[in-house]
Amino acid sequence: MPDFPPVPLTLEGSSVLHQFFRFDWKSWRSRVQGERNEIAADAMAVLKKLERAEANAPFHSAIYSQLGHKGDLMLIHFRDSLETLNRIELLLAQTRLYDFLELRHSYVSVVELGLYESTRKTYEAAVAKGFEPHSPQWSAEIESSLARATDAMASRLFPAIPDAKYLCFYPMDRMRGEEANWYTVPFAERQRMMHEHGLIGRRYGDQVKQIITGSIGMDDWEWGVDLFADDPVVFKKLIYEMRFDEVSAVYALFGQFFIGLRLQPEKLPDWLEGKL
Repeated sequence: MPDFPPVPLTLEGSSVLHQFFRFDWKSWRSRVQGERNEIAADAMAVLKKLERAEANAPFHSAIYSQLGHKGDLMLIHFRDSLETLNRIELLLAQTRLYDFLELRHSYVSVVELGLYESTRKTYEAAVAKGFEPHSPQWSAEIESSLARATDAMASRLFPAIPDAKYLCFYPMDRMRGEEANWYTVPFAERQRMMHEHGLIGRRYGDQVKQIITGSIGMDDWEWGVDLFADDPVVFKKLIYEMRFDEVSAVYALFGQFFIGLRLQPEKLPDWLEGKL
């Protein structure tokens, strides 16, 4: 595809915020039990409202008890805009519980569906109609195609948070080194590799729910990956198998991995007393 743009088309959906907190257990234990109960009850009420609008509504925020030394609590939020995410940050900062939380890490991104499989067909259709790349007619054709795809994939672009027991999150980049540079590989080769890469994920589709978010221009890495499952061992198996795949073996860089156990807001008071 030497005459076509090298950039694959993408669809964007929900704005996403990940928050990673360290909890100040020493200060918490210094407060009397009655005060701790009040703080826990207030925080629980706020988190329940953030989690979902009503009892049977989809989950759009979730809290996790984080394992390991990197933090104690993880919160994730899926919303319709960055402005809404910012309001959530400010709302949480007003809670009394926030006085015991230290934000150790965060990640800002947007749900992204890469269209390697259909980009080539879309470009070829535009050329077949005689449109020059990046001309007004070309752009209108591309936008029309993306609009149709957005309607068809709305549930994946604006997903609910899966009600799974475990979460694994990690950021990643594509290599831009002198010898291995993803962004200089011809489109057709990238398309082939991404197709093969996707086949591995599909084999785990009944065990893991995966949500990919794009963060180029929003955070320090290019993509964020959320994996949701009821068996945490499947995270290891999926990621290990993918590392033998050409896309990961040659062209992938991974950031830190974070793993957490789903914590219902109603259980927050128990968690704060070490009774989870």
